[in-house]
Amino acid sequence: MSTPTAAAPTAHPAVVSWVDEIADLTAPDEVVWCDGSAGEWDRLTTQLVERGTFVRLERKPNSFWCVSDPEDVARVEDRTFICSRFQADAGPTNNWMDPVDMKTVMTEHFRGAMAGRTMYVIAFCMGPLDAAEPKFGVQITDSEYVAVSMQIMTRSGTPVWDRLIAGTEFVRCLHSVGAPLYPGQVDVPWPCDHTKYISHFPEERTIWSYGSGYGGNALLGKKCYSLRIASKMGKDEGWLAEHMLILKLTSPEQKVHYIAAAFPSSCGKTNLAMLDPTLDGWTAETIGDDIAWLRFGDDGRLYAVNPEAGFFGVAPGTGVHTNPHAMATIENGNSIFTNVALTDDGDIWWEGLTDPPPHLTDWKRRDWTPTSGEPAAHPNSRYCTPIAQCPTVAPEWNDPGGVPISAIFFGGRRATTIPLVTESRSWQHGVFLASTLSSETTAAAAGQVGVVRRDPMAMLPFLGYHVGDYFQHWLDIGTRTNAELLPKIFYVNWFRRGDDDEFLWPGFGENSRILEWALRRIEGTGEADETPIGLVPTPGALDLTGLKFDHTKIAAALKVDTTEWVAETRLIDEWYARIGGNTLPDVLREELGALKLRLADLELGDVLHRRGAHATSPEKDSRWSRPQF
Repeated sequence: MSTPTAAAPTAHPAVVSWVDEIADLTAPDEVVWCDGSAGEWDRLTTQLVERGTFVRLERKPNSFWCVSDPEDVARVEDRTFICSRFQADAGPTNNWMDPVDMKTVMTEHFRGAMAGRTMYVIAFCMGPLDAAEPKFGVQITDSEYVAVSMQIMTRSGTPVWDRLIAGTEFVRCLHSVGAPLYPGQVDVPWPCDHTKYISHFPEERTIWSYGSGYGGNALLGKKCYSLRIASKMGKDEGWLAEHMLILKLTSPEQKVHYIAAAFPSSCGKTNLAMLDPTLDGWTAETIGDDIAWLRFGDDGRLYAVNPEAGFFGVAPGTGVHTNPHAMATIENGNSIFTNVALTDDGDIWWEGLTDPPPHLTDWKRRDWTPTSGEPAAHPNSRYCTPIAQCPTVAPEWNDPGGVPISAIFFGGRRATTIPLVTESRSWQHGVFLASTLSSETTAAAAGQVGVVRRDPMAMLPFLGYHVGDYFQHWLDIGTRTNAELLPKIFYVNWFRRGDDDEFLWPGFGENSRILEWALRRIEGTGEADETPIGLVPTPGALDLTGLKFDHTKIAAALKVDTTEWVAETRLIDEWYARIGGNTLPDVLREELGALKLRLADLELGDVLHRRGAHATSPEKDSRWSRPQF
């Protein structure tokens, strides 16, 4: 190979031969094997400052501000592909291309793509290095931004190279920004290509990403590996890779529960992961804010591990009132801020952080004042910061065995229909609820904002295989242990609005009241009413002590509106039809049919009640009692 390269820090023959192959294809000026050290961080961040990509922050130690190309600001879901051998294995919710065809197309994009640049080789581990079966990856990239961000987001460098010995399996992660530098050409602060591909080859455990430098498209250990590839690994090996936070809750009686929760991006997941409970005597500690890998322990319970080592959080809306622990985490420094605003005194700012300052440099590097008429920070701007420096990080966050999960919460952003909290009747019913999860789209993905779409288990953009097979895998997981050992499943909606378009629940730290009720349900002490869609708190079941909020709004937030739910079942029918054929598990169709019958019973009961036929009212039916709000 003609490309200058330092000696490889590994004797793993598959790693060395693959790196040689990619260097021959992409033609970098130099190959650097990353060691993940502080010295490497200092060298690369200095290079980024000198190039104009980074601005060193005066007000936060060892931290940097940068802005991307305006075309490269979010996940590009329309350019994200699952390249399975058979199209049917990708399913109807993924973009598919034949793996041979995709590699043919992308090989030509990669050919010479790193000319004039340095190729960095990063060994990383998703999850603790001392896990029983650590999951390794090797990323090749021509982006210094990616190289330093991977230091924050993963366990990387020399300790991983030391474990990555001959014969060890690893995921091959190839990335280029797609912007070769030719002699005499001046570089730009954020190189990228207008053409973008983020391609996954699940059978090969391989990822190819081209054209984007943005985190979710370029930090391949994150969504690409930890969800799209890992979800297929989990199906093959009998575990779950999920878009979930992990939180430790301790009651005033010092009883500990661990919960997991799945929300679409920008729907409050990070805020819940760093919850500051408002209920006296309760404490919450963070284990992870975005991704959870769940495996069965020897005791038959599901244990969750956070495979990441950093937070890659949405910045706008984060402040001392909404998420004080996130603010404390970034105040400790060692962070990268992308597409936020820059203050004149060398600090960062975004909408929701403080009252607008008099003058900023916005995310497009323009002068900005409150009269500018545009947000100073991009709606999907991010902070990248180490989990270990979060003030509420739990001691168990790096436990290779994970933590036992008592409850799983699913939730989206819906203005109507979905109650504040619903408990499922069983694991199967919980899978049904999660399979119908819907949310209004946010700025975390390219495209129109505010459109309601189905997002099963908050995994729609992150599935590495057919969504129907994914549902069946969830159902199968529920058969692999005793039912009483499985986590209880709840469905929450912090975002329901009233007729005046105001939120019916205050959210943030007050969400601890909902979690407290759910844990009491697990312990058998919380009270609930059955409704057609599941169990909801009885009037007075939530602990509202000290809550300064209109309690009539809370009653409205818990209401199950029959008319709205009849309309919702029609939308669920359309969603299930989209999955199509025999791939959707029959038991989910049966759950939908049972829901329709319960709603029909309630409608009939209402008619009879209005006519005075109380004797046949569904309140007398032993299957469920009608809640009174």
